[in-house]
Amino acid sequence: MKNLQRTKKIVSILLAISMILALLIPISASFAADNNQTEQTNLNEDLEYLGRMIEFIQSKYLEKITEQELIEGAMQGIFSKLDDYSNYYTPEEYKDLIDEVSGDFGGIGIQVVEKEGYITVITPLDGTPGFRAGIKPNDKVISVDEIDITGYSLEKAVDLMRGEEGTKIKLGILREGTEGVIYFDITREIIKINPISHKILENDIGYIRIAQFNGNTFENVIKALNEFDSKNIEKITVDLRNNPGGSLQEVVNTLRLFIPEGPIVHINNSDGTTETYNSYLKNPKYKLAVLVNGGSASASEIFAGAVKDTKVGTIIGTTTFGKGIVQSLYPLSNDGGIKITVAEYLTPNKNKVHGIGITPDIVVENTIEESRVDLSKIPTLDKERKPNI
Repeated sequence: MKNLQRTKKIVSILLAISMILALLIPISASFAADNNQTEQTNLNEDLEYLGRMIEFIQSKYLEKITEQELIEGAMQGIFSKLDDYSNYYTPEEYKDLIDEVSGDFGGIGIQVVEKEGYITVITPLDGTPGFRAGIKPNDKVISVDEIDITGYSLEKAVDLMRGEEGTKIKLGILREGTEGVIYFDITREIIKINPISHKILENDIGYIRIAQFNGNTFENVIKALNEFDSKNIEKITVDLRNNPGGSLQEVVNTLRLFIPEGPIVHINNSDGTTETYNSYLKNPKYKLAVLVNGGSASASEIFAGAVKDTKVGTIIGTTTFGKGIVQSLYPLSNDGGIKITVAEYLTPNKNKVHGIGITPDIVVENTIEESRVDLSKIPTLDKERKPNI
């Protein structure tokens, strides 16, 4: 019986880890059959050893720990040997990551922060269920569906408030100047996070702030440009300061609105192939100034590098972060997922970005010391962030 249990554990580990190995280590058809057999034998022996280690830990460790927890720890251990941007995500973490990248999620549309032990509303987003229900800035959320969340972490409270479109939620609110708890019954909707803000500055200069390149960036940049076009504005400032990046496709689509015909970015893939994303714009009509700093990373650097190399605008600020590598997301059968570095990108002139960054055409130092973005922690929520719900 004991041997049977051990076999089952080893099989479960094999199945779990092989899902990742199948993605990470595609075997070339050119490998000789005997090499494949030897490698597979060694892998099976190592996994059997890992299975016995898990069994030993469970029998000796003081605290109770499940087999699944240990298997997840083994998966995370694999990724600890890779770069800072390759990670294994549990189902809950992977869902948060997908929400972060897409910019869309089920919720009520309020921006919150943890403050003095309370989940406190920063602002309700215009047009969202929370806005229409009457949630106000500085409201303190003390309960969600009759669950007292006083003292909850920001991440745990946000998880409770998010949910499927069409489902209902009951919030208990403390509001300054109002006695007792106010209750709000709200129906969740799909919340689309708009990372774009724009306005018209003096001297007919259009200003576009891009906070990140999520799934809603391109369509909202078009809306801003349509407004500028209606007023014949051709000089535009694009603010990418502290923009940590996001979707490759979104930044490419956005750049096609500005960059003249030709290369936007070159992608050197892990399999040795190279892809080039091009612009097809015959006559660019905008003159750009692009603001960057040490917090401008990844997709932001693709944007700045393309503008600089094509000379369609001027880069102003401080040297960017220097994240010139591309990650892909892969879902797993347990609803978790992995993010793994699969490529490096180069600017249109094939200049390297990773570890170097984009040097501005005009260097303007910040008067307040800037903090560089730790991209390895995305999409982990912490008390400093202000997530939307």
